[in-house]
Amino acid sequence: MFRLRGTLLLILAAALALPFGGWQLVRQIEALLREGQERAQIATAATISRAVAAAGVALPRPGAGIYAAPLPVAPVLDGSPADWPASIEAVRGSPAPWRLRVGEHAGVLYLLVEVRDGSRQRVDVDDPLALPGDRVELALTGTTGSGRWRIGNAAPGSIQTLTVSPLGDVRPRGEWLETADGYRIEMAIATGAPVDALAVVVEDHDDAGRTRRLSLAGGDLLPIVRPSPAIDSVLAQLVPPGARVRLVSAEGWVLGRAGDLPPPDAPRQVGLLPTLFYEWLLAPEIEDPAGLAPERSRLDAPLVWQALTGIGASAVRPTREAGSVIVSAAVPVGAGSQPGGAIVLEEQSEALLVLANRAVFGVMAASLAAVLIAVLLLVAYAGRLSLRIRRLRNAAERALPTDDRLGIGLPHLEADDDLGDLARSFSRLLREIGDYNEYLKTLASKLSHELATPLAIVRSSLDNLEHEMLTPPARKYAARAREGADRLAGILRAMSEAQRMEHAIQNAEGEDFDLAALVRTCAEAYRDLIAPRVLELDVPGSTVSIHGAPDLVAQALDKLVDNARSFTPADGWIRLRLRALEDGAELSVENSGPPLPEKMGERLFHSLVSVRERPGGETPHLGLGLFVVRLVAELHRGEARAENLADGHGVGFRMRLLGMARRRP
Repeated sequence: MFRLRGTLLLILAAALALPFGGWQLVRQIEALLREGQERAQIATAATISRAVAAAGVALPRPGAGIYAAPLPVAPVLDGSPADWPASIEAVRGSPAPWRLRVGEHAGVLYLLVEVRDGSRQRVDVDDPLALPGDRVELALTGTTGSGRWRIGNAAPGSIQTLTVSPLGDVRPRGEWLETADGYRIEMAIATGAPVDALAVVVEDHDDAGRTRRLSLAGGDLLPIVRPSPAIDSVLAQLVPPGARVRLVSAEGWVLGRAGDLPPPDAPRQVGLLPTLFYEWLLAPEIEDPAGLAPERSRLDAPLVWQALTGIGASAVRPTREAGSVIVSAAVPVGAGSQPGGAIVLEEQSEALLVLANRAVFGVMAASLAAVLIAVLLLVAYAGRLSLRIRRLRNAAERALPTDDRLGIGLPHLEADDDLGDLARSFSRLLREIGDYNEYLKTLASKLSHELATPLAIVRSSLDNLEHEMLTPPARKYAARAREGADRLAGILRAMSEAQRMEHAIQNAEGEDFDLAALVRTCAEAYRDLIAPRVLELDVPGSTVSIHGAPDLVAQALDKLVDNARSFTPADGWIRLRLRALEDGAELSVENSGPPLPEKMGERLFHSLVSVRERPGGETPHLGLGLFVVRLVAELHRGEARAENLADGHGVGFRMRLLGMARRRP
């Protein structure tokens, strides 16, 4: 059965290749669908890009710049960044010891300067008697003019400013806050008009009197880059329904946006499970889905940077909330290898997910159905084949019982397959063995009948020869012939006795008798017979009633005691034991002596089987005694068995007697 199981496992493994092939096919189909939708998305984004360029939208010059992110609410000027949105990033190019974040709300410019300073040299910038200390220089230009200020505090609190170049009555206001590793300045500048350029320089003084200046672009004024409502208006006229479009600068800053994707609670055709299924098995990997988040002021995704090099790019990412996928495309705005910006178009699509999942579930359902049918057929075939093989095995085991009788009833003899051929072969083999076994069973009676007349002739001839004048050598040979004839006569008597016992057993009449009394009576007769060996008797004092043939039971007990005596040494012991059972009794004869040969316990009760070793002058033993014991036990609906004792120093023969069947009058 192991080979059969191995074959079935190989077949199942081959069947599982069908779903794998289907999955590969669906992946190819999904890739083609995705590629087609991405191409369409890139074409739409390119159309929007050309329309933006035709509308004359001014893009900031590529290079250094400061992005003023729109603030949803005006932050509280307390020196803490807690009310600044996390999406507002620090200005790119800020030196490592300090960071600058810039935001704008309602025409007011807000700055958050964070400086790490290990040497604290704090002075008020408006104190003429103070020594040089840590300070921040701020410069800006706008439509109303330009201004320049210095900011420095000796202690936390409202910022102290020194006007270097005035801009009307404009003056920065804010808070100076000391931190564990430096200080933080949060300030606001209300000029009444948009600020065009800004410069921030951090001046750090250490304990040795050295001064270090930290700035952007060497302290030069950098243009302010901010989202434009005009760009939002242009994009709003171009964005497709249900899509989101953003225009980014060459540095990735969002200059304008329009449209939005459907909210998460919008009706959808695809459930959560197909979406997860698509994401796990089919969706391509995206390096940074968060880089395109709608709240970000600066987009940071591979497709954006590829578009800013002049090459359009696209990507597809799943979204669990909407039960669909988002197809993104980015194309450059402007010609050349260094475009001034890029259009990023995102659109939610259920079609790709629906088609992909429909193909996936169709192929997988067909594959699984085919595999399931194959598995069911294989299991049914294997189960039926295994059942038939087990039936044939059980029948073969029943055909070879522990006695010398052979059964030949096998299943599947009429089957026309390989198992039927095997069953018929077994049946022919068992029939031939049965015929041979029946021949062996009748061999003793045949031999005793056929050899009786020749033996009588030999013995009568020897009798006549004794009256003749023979030489001494001739008389010696005649005496040897007489001994051989006598031994042969003993063999024939034993075989005849066994034959008579078989007939007597077949015609025995049952009666109720006390088995315990029978064993005790026989035991008294055995004591002198087995001397000097010790006879031990273990028989219940109460009556053990049984329905059977007492004479045959006594003869079987004689055979067992004689067998035990022949194998027990002179200083050994023989034990007779009787035990009453619920449905009968068990009679056992145990003796000390050599143990039985391995695997001989079942064969000892067969006809013409013996393990005795007789000297050359004694009559050979034919093994018919234990055969008679088995016949007596079976007559009483029981069994006979032989086994070695637990300590290995003796042998026990047991007869289980349930009683003969009572005949109806």
